[in-house]
Amino acid sequence: MEYVIEMLNIRKEFPGIVANDNITLQLKQGEIHALLGENGAGKSTLMNVLFGLYQPEKGEIRVNGKPVQITNPNIANELGIGMVHQHFMLVDKFTVTENIILGKETTSGGRIDIKKAEKDVREISEKYGLAVDPQAYISDISVGMQQRVEILKTLYRGAEILIFDEPTAVLTPQEIKELIQIMKTLIKEGKSIILITHKLKEIMEVCDRVTVIRKGVGIGTVNVSETNPNDLASLMVGREVTFKTEKTEAKPEQGVLEIKSLNVKDSRGLPAVNNLNLEVKAGEIVGIAGVDGNGQSELIEAITGLRKSESGSIKLNGKEIINMPPRKVTEAGTGHIPQDRHKHGLVLDYPIGANIALQTYYKRPFSKGGVLNYKEIYKKAKSLIKEYDVRTPSEYTLARALSGGNQQKAIIGREIDRNPDLLIAAQPTRGLDVGAIEFIHKRLIEQRDNGKAVLLISFELDEIINVSDKIAVIYEGEIVAIVDPKTTTEQELGLLMAGSNQKKEGVQHADV
Repeated sequence: MEYVIEMLNIRKEFPGIVANDNITLQLKQGEIHALLGENGAGKSTLMNVLFGLYQPEKGEIRVNGKPVQITNPNIANELGIGMVHQHFMLVDKFTVTENIILGKETTSGGRIDIKKAEKDVREISEKYGLAVDPQAYISDISVGMQQRVEILKTLYRGAEILIFDEPTAVLTPQEIKELIQIMKTLIKEGKSIILITHKLKEIMEVCDRVTVIRKGVGIGTVNVSETNPNDLASLMVGREVTFKTEKTEAKPEQGVLEIKSLNVKDSRGLPAVNNLNLEVKAGEIVGIAGVDGNGQSELIEAITGLRKSESGSIKLNGKEIINMPPRKVTEAGTGHIPQDRHKHGLVLDYPIGANIALQTYYKRPFSKGGVLNYKEIYKKAKSLIKEYDVRTPSEYTLARALSGGNQQKAIIGREIDRNPDLLIAAQPTRGLDVGAIEFIHKRLIEQRDNGKAVLLISFELDEIINVSDKIAVIYEGEIVAIVDPKTTTEQELGLLMAGSNQKKEGVQHADV
Protein backbone atom coordinates (compact mmCIF):
# COMPACT_ATOMS: atom_id res chain seq x y z
CA MET A 1 0.00 0.00 0.00
CA GLU A 2 1.40 3.38 -1.07
CA TYR A 3 0.98 6.01 1.66
CA VAL A 4 1.37 9.74 1.00
CA ILE A 5 2.58 10.28 4.59
CA GLU A 6 4.18 7.80 6.98
CA MET A 7 5.22 8.78 10.49
CA LEU A 8 7.00 5.72 11.86
CA ASN A 9 7.80 5.22 15.58
CA ILE A 10 7.95 8.96 16.34
CA ARG A 11 9.23 9.99 19.77
CA LYS A 12 9.10 13.59 20.96
CA GLU A 13 10.19 14.68 24.44
CA PHE A 14 9.96 17.93 26.36
CA PRO A 15 11.56 18.58 29.77
CA GLY A 16 9.80 16.25 32.21
CA ILE A 17 7.34 14.80 29.68
CA VAL A 18 7.25 12.35 26.75
CA ALA A 19 4.65 13.90 24.44
CA ASN A 20 4.85 11.25 21.68
CA ASP A 21 6.05 7.78 22.61
CA ASN A 22 6.81 5.60 19.57
CA ILE A 23 3.72 6.66 17.54
CA THR A 24 3.01 5.50 13.99
CA LEU A 25 0.51 7.21 11.65
CA GLN A 26 0.02 6.41 7.96
CA LEU A 27 -2.09 8.55 5.61
CA LYS A 28 -3.51 7.14 2.37
CA GLN A 29 -3.98 9.22 -0.77
CA GLY A 30 -7.46 10.82 -0.89
CA GLU A 31 -8.59 9.98 2.64
CA ILE A 32 -9.65 12.03 5.65
CA HIS A 33 -7.73 10.48 8.51
CA ALA A 34 -8.68 11.47 12.08
CA LEU A 35 -6.11 11.81 14.82
CA LEU A 36 -8.13 11.27 17.99
CA GLY A 37 -7.10 11.75 21.61
CA GLU A 38 -7.87 13.54 24.86
CA ASN A 39 -6.66 17.08 25.51
CA GLY A 40 -2.92 16.82 26.10
CA ALA A 41 -2.64 13.35 24.51
CA GLY A 42 0.04 14.61 22.08
CA LYS A 43 -2.01 15.11 18.87
CA SER A 44 -0.88 18.66 18.07
CA THR A 45 2.72 17.78 19.02
CA LEU A 46 2.74 14.91 16.51
CA MET A 47 1.42 17.16 13.74
CA ASN A 48 3.88 19.93 14.67
CA VAL A 49 6.62 17.32 14.11
CA LEU A 50 5.17 16.59 10.65
CA PHE A 51 4.97 20.32 9.87
CA GLY A 52 8.59 20.93 10.92
CA LEU A 53 7.85 23.03 14.02
CA TYR A 54 9.39 20.36 16.26
CA GLN A 55 12.19 17.86 15.64
CA PRO A 56 11.60 14.29 16.89
CA GLU A 57 14.13 12.49 19.10
CA LYS A 58 13.48 9.24 17.22
CA GLY A 59 11.53 7.91 14.26
CA GLU A 60 11.22 8.43 10.53
CA ILE A 61 8.94 10.47 8.27
CA ARG A 62 8.27 9.42 4.68
CA VAL A 63 6.46 11.42 2.01
CA ASN A 64 5.27 9.32 -0.94
CA GLY A 65 7.53 6.49 0.23
CA LYS A 66 10.72 8.57 0.46
CA PRO A 67 12.40 9.34 3.82
CA VAL A 68 12.53 13.11 4.47
CA GLN A 69 13.96 15.50 7.08
CA ILE A 70 11.41 18.25 7.82
CA THR A 71 13.47 20.76 9.78
CA ASN A 72 11.13 23.75 9.33
CA PRO A 73 7.66 24.63 7.92
CA ASN A 74 9.13 25.91 4.62
CA ILE A 75 10.39 22.39 3.88
CA ALA A 76 6.93 21.02 4.81
CA ASN A 77 5.39 23.47 2.32
CA GLU A 78 7.84 22.39 -0.39
CA LEU A 79 6.82 18.76 0.26
CA GLY A 80 3.16 19.74 -0.22
CA ILE A 81 2.19 19.72 3.48
CA GLY A 82 0.05 22.59 4.82
CA MET A 83 -1.30 23.12 8.34
CA VAL A 84 -4.40 25.00 9.49
CA HIS A 85 -3.60 25.81 13.12
CA GLN A 86 -6.15 25.89 15.95
CA HIS A 87 -5.20 29.48 16.79
CA PHE A 88 -5.13 31.33 13.49
CA MET A 89 -1.90 32.94 12.25
CA LEU A 90 -3.44 36.03 10.66
CA VAL A 91 -2.69 39.77 10.75
CA ASP A 92 -5.92 41.64 11.64
CA LYS A 93 -5.06 44.85 9.81
CA PHE A 94 -4.19 43.09 6.52
CA THR A 95 -6.60 42.02 3.80
CA VAL A 96 -7.35 38.38 3.02
CA THR A 97 -4.98 38.50 0.04
CA GLU A 98 -2.17 40.19 1.98
CA ASN A 99 -2.38 37.46 4.63
CA ILE A 100 -2.38 34.66 2.07
CA ILE A 101 0.68 35.87 0.15
CA LEU A 102 2.66 36.87 3.27
CA GLY A 103 6.08 35.24 2.94
CA LYS A 104 5.22 34.05 -0.58
CA GLU A 105 4.94 37.40 -2.35
CA THR A 106 5.47 37.53 -6.11
CA THR A 107 6.92 40.82 -7.30
CA SER A 108 7.07 42.59 -10.61
CA GLY A 109 9.83 45.22 -10.94
CA GLY A 110 10.31 45.16 -7.17
CA ARG A 111 6.60 45.77 -6.46
CA ILE A 112 4.03 43.26 -5.22
CA ASP A 113 1.39 42.67 -7.89
CA ILE A 114 -1.58 42.70 -5.51
CA LYS A 115 -4.13 42.60 -8.35
CA LYS A 116 -2.67 39.36 -9.74
CA ALA A 117 -2.52 37.90 -6.21
CA GLU A 118 -6.19 38.82 -5.65
CA LYS A 119 -7.10 37.13 -8.94
CA ASP A 120 -5.20 33.96 -7.95
CA VAL A 121 -6.80 33.92 -4.50
CA ARG A 122 -10.28 34.37 -6.02
CA GLU A 123 -9.70 31.49 -8.46
CA ILE A 124 -8.56 29.09 -5.70
CA SER A 125 -11.44 30.22 -3.49
CA GLU A 126 -14.00 29.49 -6.24
CA LYS A 127 -12.41 26.15 -7.17
CA TYR A 128 -12.81 24.80 -3.62
CA GLY A 129 -16.11 26.54 -2.78
CA LEU A 130 -14.56 28.71 -0.05
CA ALA A 131 -16.46 31.92 -0.97
CA VAL A 132 -13.86 34.30 0.51
CA ASP A 133 -13.63 37.98 -0.50
CA PRO A 134 -9.91 38.58 -1.33
CA GLN A 135 -10.22 42.31 -0.50
CA ALA A 136 -11.89 41.96 2.94
CA TYR A 137 -9.91 42.88 6.05
CA ILE A 138 -9.37 40.05 8.57
CA SER A 139 -10.73 42.24 11.40
CA ASP A 140 -14.06 42.53 9.52
CA ILE A 141 -14.76 38.83 8.85
CA SER A 142 -16.17 36.06 11.04
CA VAL A 143 -14.10 33.37 12.76
CA GLY A 144 -15.41 30.78 10.28
CA MET A 145 -14.32 32.97 7.37
CA GLN A 146 -10.88 33.50 8.96
CA GLN A 147 -10.47 29.75 9.05
CA ARG A 148 -11.22 29.59 5.32
CA VAL A 149 -8.44 32.15 4.81
CA GLU A 150 -6.07 29.77 6.64
CA ILE A 151 -7.18 26.93 4.33
CA LEU A 152 -6.67 29.18 1.29
CA LYS A 153 -3.19 30.06 2.57
CA THR A 154 -2.16 26.39 2.48
CA LEU A 155 -3.74 25.83 -0.96
CA TYR A 156 -2.01 28.95 -2.35
CA ARG A 157 1.30 27.35 -1.33
CA GLY A 158 0.43 24.19 -3.25
CA ALA A 159 -0.50 21.89 -0.36
CA GLU A 160 -1.57 18.36 -1.32
CA ILE A 161 -1.71 17.17 2.30
CA LEU A 162 -3.66 19.36 4.74
CA ILE A 163 -3.49 19.11 8.53
CA PHE A 164 -6.52 20.57 10.34
CA ASP A 165 -5.87 21.15 14.07
CA GLU A 166 -9.19 21.12 15.97
CA PRO A 167 -10.85 23.06 13.12
CA THR A 168 -14.39 23.10 14.57
CA ALA A 169 -13.48 24.22 18.11
CA VAL A 170 -14.42 27.86 17.41
CA LEU A 171 -17.16 27.41 14.79
CA THR A 172 -20.95 27.66 14.97
CA PRO A 173 -23.02 24.57 13.96
CA GLN A 174 -23.71 26.13 10.54
CA GLU A 175 -20.01 26.87 9.94
CA ILE A 176 -19.14 23.28 10.94
CA LYS A 177 -21.51 21.96 8.24
CA GLU A 178 -19.89 24.27 5.69
CA LEU A 179 -16.37 23.20 6.73
CA ILE A 180 -17.27 19.50 6.35
CA GLN A 181 -18.49 20.27 2.82
CA ILE A 182 -15.22 22.09 2.06
CA MET A 183 -13.22 19.08 3.29
CA LYS A 184 -15.22 16.74 1.04
CA THR A 185 -14.54 19.06 -1.93
CA LEU A 186 -10.81 19.05 -1.14
CA ILE A 187 -10.77 15.24 -1.17
CA LYS A 188 -12.62 15.17 -4.51
CA GLU A 189 -9.88 17.42 -5.89
CA GLY A 190 -7.26 14.83 -4.91
CA LYS A 191 -6.07 16.23 -1.58
CA SER A 192 -5.47 14.14 1.56
CA ILE A 193 -6.41 15.38 5.05
CA ILE A 194 -5.32 14.68 8.62
CA LEU A 195 -8.00 15.93 11.02
CA ILE A 196 -6.97 16.45 14.67
CA THR A 197 -10.17 16.24 16.69
CA HIS A 198 -11.95 14.74 19.64
CA LYS A 199 -15.48 15.29 18.27
CA LEU A 200 -16.75 11.79 17.65
CA LYS A 201 -19.79 12.93 15.65
CA GLU A 202 -17.55 14.62 13.09
CA ILE A 203 -15.26 11.58 12.81
CA MET A 204 -18.25 9.31 12.10
CA GLU A 205 -19.58 11.77 9.51
CA VAL A 206 -16.50 12.66 7.50
CA CYS A 207 -13.48 10.42 8.22
CA ASP A 208 -12.30 7.17 6.57
CA ARG A 209 -9.89 5.96 9.26
CA VAL A 210 -8.91 7.07 12.74
CA THR A 211 -5.66 6.75 14.69
CA VAL A 212 -6.14 6.95 18.47
CA ILE A 213 -3.46 8.18 20.88
CA ARG A 214 -3.74 8.13 24.66
CA LYS A 215 -1.30 9.92 26.99
CA GLY A 216 1.29 10.12 24.20
CA VAL A 217 1.06 6.44 23.19
CA GLY A 218 -0.43 5.10 19.94
CA ILE A 219 -3.43 2.85 20.72
CA GLY A 220 -4.11 1.84 17.10
CA THR A 221 -5.80 2.70 13.81
CA VAL A 222 -9.36 1.60 12.94
CA ASN A 223 -11.70 1.98 9.97
CA VAL A 224 -14.52 4.40 10.82
CA SER A 225 -17.05 2.14 9.07
CA GLU A 226 -16.18 -0.64 11.52
CA THR A 227 -16.46 1.33 14.78
CA ASN A 228 -18.91 3.52 16.74
CA PRO A 229 -18.73 6.60 19.02
CA ASN A 230 -18.83 4.55 22.26
CA ASP A 231 -15.91 2.34 21.22
CA LEU A 232 -13.89 5.36 20.06
CA ALA A 233 -14.56 7.19 23.33
CA SER A 234 -13.38 4.14 25.32
CA LEU A 235 -10.22 3.86 23.17
CA MET A 236 -9.53 7.55 23.67
CA VAL A 237 -9.92 7.81 27.47
CA GLY A 238 -9.31 4.19 28.50
CA ARG A 239 -12.69 3.72 30.17
CA GLU A 240 -16.40 3.84 29.34
CA VAL A 241 -17.82 7.33 28.89
CA THR A 242 -21.46 8.29 29.41
CA PHE A 243 -22.77 10.72 26.81
CA LYS A 244 -26.03 11.38 28.67
CA THR A 245 -25.59 13.70 31.63
CA GLU A 246 -27.11 12.12 34.73
CA LYS A 247 -29.03 14.59 36.86
CA THR A 248 -32.05 14.75 39.14
CA GLU A 249 -34.96 17.15 38.70
CA ALA A 250 -34.01 20.76 39.49
CA LYS A 251 -35.46 22.39 42.60
CA PRO A 252 -35.28 26.13 41.85
CA GLU A 253 -35.49 28.47 44.83
CA GLN A 254 -35.17 32.24 45.10
CA GLY A 255 -33.93 34.36 42.19
CA VAL A 256 -30.15 34.98 42.20
CA LEU A 257 -29.64 36.83 38.89
CA GLU A 258 -32.38 39.19 37.74
CA ILE A 259 -31.93 41.19 34.54
CA LYS A 260 -34.54 43.73 33.45
CA SER A 261 -34.73 45.86 30.29
CA LEU A 262 -30.97 45.59 29.71
CA ASN A 263 -29.42 47.49 26.79
CA VAL A 264 -25.77 47.08 25.81
CA LYS A 265 -23.83 48.30 22.77
CA ASP A 266 -21.10 46.37 20.97
CA SER A 267 -17.56 47.60 20.28
CA ARG A 268 -18.74 49.53 17.21
CA GLY A 269 -21.38 51.37 19.24
CA LEU A 270 -24.28 49.40 17.74
CA PRO A 271 -27.07 47.87 19.87
CA ALA A 272 -26.11 44.29 20.84
CA VAL A 273 -28.41 43.56 23.81
CA ASN A 274 -31.91 44.98 23.37
CA ASN A 275 -34.28 45.37 26.29
CA LEU A 276 -33.31 41.91 27.55
CA ASN A 277 -35.07 40.25 30.50
CA LEU A 278 -33.77 37.10 32.21
CA GLU A 279 -33.91 35.39 35.60
CA VAL A 280 -31.70 32.59 36.95
CA LYS A 281 -32.73 31.02 40.26
CA ALA A 282 -30.73 29.21 42.91
CA GLY A 283 -30.67 25.47 42.16
CA GLU A 284 -31.16 25.69 38.39
CA ILE A 285 -29.10 25.81 35.19
CA VAL A 286 -30.41 28.22 32.58
CA GLY A 287 -28.90 27.64 29.14
CA ILE A 288 -28.73 30.40 26.55
CA ALA A 289 -29.09 29.09 22.99
CA GLY A 290 -28.36 31.30 20.01
CA VAL A 291 -26.33 31.71 16.86
CA ASP A 292 -22.99 33.43 17.54
CA GLY A 293 -23.21 37.20 17.28
CA ASN A 294 -26.69 37.66 18.75
CA GLY A 295 -25.52 39.51 21.85
CA GLN A 296 -24.25 36.62 23.98
CA SER A 297 -20.72 38.05 24.43
CA GLU A 298 -21.99 41.53 25.27
CA LEU A 299 -24.51 40.08 27.76
CA ILE A 300 -21.81 38.14 29.64
CA GLU A 301 -19.47 41.14 29.61
CA ALA A 302 -22.25 43.38 30.96
CA ILE A 303 -23.05 40.99 33.83
CA THR A 304 -19.38 40.52 34.77
CA GLY A 305 -18.49 44.23 34.57
CA LEU A 306 -16.25 43.87 31.52
CA ARG A 307 -18.54 46.11 29.40
CA LYS A 308 -20.59 49.19 30.26
CA SER A 309 -24.36 48.82 29.97
CA GLU A 310 -26.41 51.67 28.49
CA SER A 311 -29.51 51.16 30.63
CA GLY A 312 -31.53 48.60 32.56
CA SER A 313 -30.95 46.61 35.73
CA ILE A 314 -28.72 43.65 36.70
CA LYS A 315 -29.37 42.40 40.23
CA LEU A 316 -27.43 39.71 42.08
CA ASN A 317 -29.23 38.47 45.22
CA GLY A 318 -31.39 41.60 45.08
CA LYS A 319 -28.41 43.99 44.93
CA GLU A 320 -27.81 46.19 41.87
CA ILE A 321 -24.47 45.35 40.20
CA ILE A 322 -24.87 47.06 36.81
CA ASN A 323 -21.65 48.82 35.70
CA MET A 324 -19.74 47.74 38.80
CA PRO A 325 -16.00 47.04 38.32
CA PRO A 326 -15.25 43.34 37.60
CA ARG A 327 -13.65 42.70 41.00
CA LYS A 328 -16.73 44.08 42.81
CA VAL A 329 -18.98 41.84 40.68
CA THR A 330 -16.77 38.85 41.54
CA GLU A 331 -16.82 39.67 45.25
CA ALA A 332 -20.60 40.07 45.18
CA GLY A 333 -20.77 36.32 44.43
CA THR A 334 -20.11 35.73 40.73
CA GLY A 335 -17.85 33.12 39.12
CA HIS A 336 -16.97 33.47 35.43
CA ILE A 337 -15.66 30.80 33.08
CA PRO A 338 -14.92 33.06 30.07
CA GLN A 339 -15.55 32.03 26.48
CA ASP A 340 -12.04 33.07 25.44
CA ARG A 341 -9.74 31.38 27.95
CA HIS A 342 -6.62 33.03 26.53
CA LYS A 343 -7.94 36.58 26.47
CA HIS A 344 -10.00 36.67 29.67
CA GLY A 345 -9.18 33.48 31.60
CA LEU A 346 -5.42 33.17 31.93
CA VAL A 347 -2.12 35.02 31.91
CA LEU A 348 -0.35 32.58 29.60
CA ASP A 349 3.18 33.50 30.67
CA TYR A 350 2.41 32.97 34.37
CA PRO A 351 2.76 29.51 35.96
CA ILE A 352 -0.52 27.59 36.13
CA GLY A 353 -0.33 27.81 39.95
CA ALA A 354 -0.29 31.62 39.84
CA ASN A 355 -3.22 31.58 37.40
CA ILE A 356 -5.27 29.53 39.85
CA ALA A 357 -4.78 32.33 42.42
CA LEU A 358 -5.79 35.20 40.10
CA GLN A 359 -9.16 35.78 41.82
CA THR A 360 -7.92 35.37 45.40
CA TYR A 361 -4.22 36.40 45.53
CA TYR A 362 -4.98 39.60 47.47
CA LYS A 363 -6.82 37.74 50.27
CA ARG A 364 -5.51 35.77 53.24
CA PRO A 365 -3.73 33.35 53.43
CA PHE A 366 -2.31 34.20 49.98
CA SER A 367 -1.39 37.76 50.88
CA LYS A 368 -0.63 39.65 54.07
CA GLY A 369 -0.03 43.40 54.15
CA GLY A 370 0.28 43.40 50.36
CA VAL A 371 3.05 40.76 50.36
CA LEU A 372 2.27 37.55 48.46
CA ASN A 373 2.69 34.23 50.25
CA TYR A 374 3.83 32.02 47.36
CA LYS A 375 4.03 28.93 49.56
CA GLU A 376 0.28 29.14 50.29
CA ILE A 377 -0.56 30.07 46.66
CA TYR A 378 1.20 27.02 45.22
CA LYS A 379 -0.04 24.72 48.00
CA LYS A 380 -3.64 25.68 47.12
CA ALA A 381 -2.90 25.37 43.39
CA LYS A 382 -1.47 21.89 43.88
CA SER A 383 -4.62 20.67 45.63
CA LEU A 384 -6.93 22.12 42.91
CA ILE A 385 -4.73 20.67 40.14
CA LYS A 386 -5.23 17.26 41.74
CA GLU A 387 -8.98 17.73 42.38
CA TYR A 388 -9.72 18.90 38.83
CA ASP A 389 -7.34 16.46 37.10
CA VAL A 390 -5.29 19.25 35.46
CA ARG A 391 -2.53 17.37 33.64
CA THR A 392 0.64 19.40 34.01
CA PRO A 393 4.26 18.49 34.87
CA SER A 394 3.91 20.73 37.96
CA GLU A 395 2.11 23.76 39.40
CA TYR A 396 5.11 25.86 38.26
CA THR A 397 4.63 25.01 34.54
CA LEU A 398 3.65 28.03 32.41
CA ALA A 399 -0.05 28.11 31.51
CA ARG A 400 0.73 28.34 27.76
CA ALA A 401 2.52 24.95 27.90
CA LEU A 402 -0.72 23.15 28.88
CA SER A 403 -3.26 21.82 26.38
CA GLY A 404 -6.50 23.79 25.95
CA GLY A 405 -8.49 21.25 27.95
CA ASN A 406 -6.14 21.38 30.92
CA GLN A 407 -6.11 25.20 30.82
CA GLN A 408 -9.92 25.05 30.93
CA LYS A 409 -9.99 22.65 33.89
CA ALA A 410 -7.68 25.00 35.82
CA ILE A 411 -10.05 27.96 35.19
CA ILE A 412 -13.10 25.92 36.22
CA GLY A 413 -11.36 24.75 39.40
CA ARG A 414 -10.42 28.34 40.25
CA GLU A 415 -13.98 29.66 39.72
CA ILE A 416 -15.93 26.83 41.40
CA ASP A 417 -13.59 26.68 44.39
CA ARG A 418 -14.67 30.20 45.40
CA ASN A 419 -18.23 28.81 45.75
CA PRO A 420 -20.01 31.69 43.91
CA ASP A 421 -23.79 32.15 44.15
CA LEU A 422 -23.89 32.64 40.35
CA LEU A 423 -21.61 30.69 38.03
CA ILE A 424 -21.47 31.99 34.45
CA ALA A 425 -20.13 29.25 32.17
CA ALA A 426 -19.51 30.58 28.65
CA GLN A 427 -18.57 27.87 26.12
CA PRO A 428 -17.16 25.81 29.05
CA THR A 429 -16.41 22.73 26.94
CA ARG A 430 -15.27 24.42 23.72
CA GLY A 431 -12.41 22.40 22.26
CA LEU A 432 -12.57 19.70 24.95
CA ASP A 433 -12.65 15.90 24.63
CA VAL A 434 -15.51 13.66 25.79
CA GLY A 435 -13.83 12.75 29.09
CA ALA A 436 -13.25 16.42 30.00
CA ILE A 437 -16.77 17.37 28.85
CA GLU A 438 -18.30 14.67 31.08
CA PHE A 439 -16.21 15.95 34.03
CA ILE A 440 -17.21 19.61 33.51
CA HIS A 441 -20.93 18.83 33.07
CA LYS A 442 -20.86 16.93 36.38
CA ARG A 443 -19.27 19.95 38.09
CA LEU A 444 -21.92 22.35 36.71
CA ILE A 445 -24.69 20.04 37.94
CA GLU A 446 -22.97 19.73 41.34
CA GLN A 447 -23.06 23.53 41.63
CA ARG A 448 -26.77 23.50 40.83
CA ASP A 449 -27.41 20.73 43.36
CA ASN A 450 -25.54 22.77 45.99
CA GLY A 451 -28.17 25.50 45.58
CA LYS A 452 -26.17 27.73 43.23
CA ALA A 453 -27.45 29.48 40.09
CA VAL A 454 -25.72 28.51 36.83
CA LEU A 455 -25.94 30.46 33.56
CA LEU A 456 -24.67 28.33 30.66
CA ILE A 457 -23.90 29.90 27.28
CA SER A 458 -22.99 27.41 24.54
CA PHE A 459 -23.17 26.96 20.77
CA GLU A 460 -23.38 23.17 21.24
CA LEU A 461 -27.10 22.48 21.14
CA ASP A 462 -26.76 18.97 22.53
CA GLU A 463 -24.89 20.46 25.51
CA ILE A 464 -27.60 23.08 26.07
CA ILE A 465 -30.37 20.43 25.89
CA ASN A 466 -28.43 17.90 28.00
CA VAL A 467 -27.32 20.14 30.86
CA SER A 468 -29.91 22.94 31.16
CA ASP A 469 -33.08 22.89 33.25
CA LYS A 470 -34.50 25.76 31.20
CA ILE A 471 -33.39 27.15 27.82
CA ALA A 472 -33.58 30.86 26.97
CA VAL A 473 -33.28 31.50 23.22
CA ILE A 474 -31.48 34.73 22.28
CA TYR A 475 -32.03 36.39 18.91
CA GLU A 476 -30.79 39.86 17.93
CA GLY A 477 -30.03 40.69 21.56
CA GLU A 478 -33.41 39.66 22.99
CA ILE A 479 -34.62 36.57 24.82
CA VAL A 480 -37.35 35.53 22.38
CA ALA A 481 -38.49 32.29 24.04
CA ILE A 482 -38.04 30.12 27.11
CA VAL A 483 -38.30 26.39 26.37
CA ASP A 484 -38.16 23.15 28.33
CA PRO A 485 -35.18 20.96 27.33
CA LYS A 486 -37.20 17.81 28.06
CA THR A 487 -39.76 18.63 25.38
CA THR A 488 -37.81 20.66 22.80
CA THR A 489 -35.72 19.41 19.85
CA GLU A 490 -32.61 20.70 18.08
CA GLN A 491 -34.83 21.51 15.07
CA GLU A 492 -37.23 23.61 17.14
CA LEU A 493 -34.34 25.42 18.84
CA GLY A 494 -32.72 25.99 15.44
CA LEU A 495 -35.89 27.68 14.15
CA LEU A 496 -36.19 29.91 17.22
CA MET A 497 -32.48 30.79 17.02
CA ALA A 498 -32.99 31.83 13.40
CA GLY A 499 -35.78 34.23 14.44
CA SER A 500 -38.80 32.08 13.60
CA ASN A 501 -41.42 33.29 16.06
CA GLN A 502 -44.15 30.72 15.47
CA LYS A 503 -46.11 29.92 18.63
CA LYS A 504 -45.46 26.32 19.54
CA GLU A 505 -46.83 24.14 22.29
CA GLY A 506 -44.48 24.10 25.26
CA VAL A 507 -42.74 27.30 24.15
CA GLN A 508 -43.09 30.22 26.53
CA HIS A 509 -42.39 33.36 24.57
CA ALA A 510 -40.50 35.99 26.48
CA ASP A 511 -43.11 38.64 25.74
CA VAL A 512 -45.85 36.82 27.68
